[in-house]
Amino acid sequence: MERRSFLKKAGVGLAAGAVAAPAIAQNAPTIKWRMASSFPKSLDTLFGTGEFLVKRIAEITGGKFQIQHFAAGEIVPGPGVHDAVKDNTVEMGHTCGYYYYGKDPTYCIDTAIPFGMNNRQTDAWFREGNGTKLMNEFYAKSNIISFPCGNTGVQMGGWFRKEIKSAADLKGLKMRIAGLAGAVLAKTGVVPQQIAGSDIYPSLEKGTIDAAEWVGPYDDHKLGFNKVAKYYYYPGFWEGGPQVSVYVNAKKWAELPKEYQAAFQAACADAHTEMRVKYDAKNPPALKQLLASGTQLRPFPKDVMEVCYKAAMELYAEISAKNPDFKKVYDDYKKFMDEQNSWFKVCEGSYANFMFSRKG
Repeated sequence: MERRSFLKKAGVGLAAGAVAAPAIAQNAPTIKWRMASSFPKSLDTLFGTGEFLVKRIAEITGGKFQIQHFAAGEIVPGPGVHDAVKDNTVEMGHTCGYYYYGKDPTYCIDTAIPFGMNNRQTDAWFREGNGTKLMNEFYAKSNIISFPCGNTGVQMGGWFRKEIKSAADLKGLKMRIAGLAGAVLAKTGVVPQQIAGSDIYPSLEKGTIDAAEWVGPYDDHKLGFNKVAKYYYYPGFWEGGPQVSVYVNAKKWAELPKEYQAAFQAACADAHTEMRVKYDAKNPPALKQLLASGTQLRPFPKDVMEVCYKAAMELYAEISAKNPDFKKVYDDYKKFMDEQNSWFKVCEGSYANFMFSRKG
């Protein structure tokens, strides 16, 4: 009884504190920003994380820091978010670094690279390693500060019209995949196709492409890819833990009151977790639905994984030889990943493998 009484009082105190928290901003200025997203409203996990972010920032600041959120194409095209933030067309954007592979492959490391770290390892590199420091040194050249704001977890390898039985089946395969992943697969004989998300379904249906990667069961099921491609492969080794980021114009960031900067960072951390747990919760039932509809789940053959891994390592060496920025960030990233993997295989991996083997 005494313990319950204490908890009730503590709960009242916590609730009161939570309500009173925004009082620190009562004398602070009202600030209004705009955030351009690279994602359409239909993707409630990706675009929805941006919605969560702006709402959280408003809550923490008592409504004094207001951000208007625009979907891809509403004020700038999805791939135009980087330049819009750099040029201060908008104060901030919600996007992925690997969309800007054409500008510099170093951007990809901010999101995911083939055979890179998973989401937990990526978080550790950014929070405890040199990830934040190194990436923001790179982003400073574009007048941008970047903050982690979401992670999908390991993505799927995509939808294939025909079964992939060996690495030989990759040759001549027309696959919707771009950026660094496309460059890796091109080394194996794949013909990468850059196709907008909205065009994947009709392209698969007509046979214009043979395969396409997107995200994972939840998003893929909503788009109905299972109706036009039978085989669903895993894992998406090019996206072991793809991180979504918030870009902020560096000058506008410097103008923010310190309290607002703290609120912004706290809200980004909340949103980062929000996306990850949503995918973890929504993917399992979505996969069950896909399998019930006739989808054939397949792992990539071992020789496919080996050939692609070799191609990735060759590509990173080639890029590092001519791009000092990439080499500086990648060398640190790779060292951190190797240390992480040496630990994960001891406990994380062995425990997971045992649990996955249980029938009930």
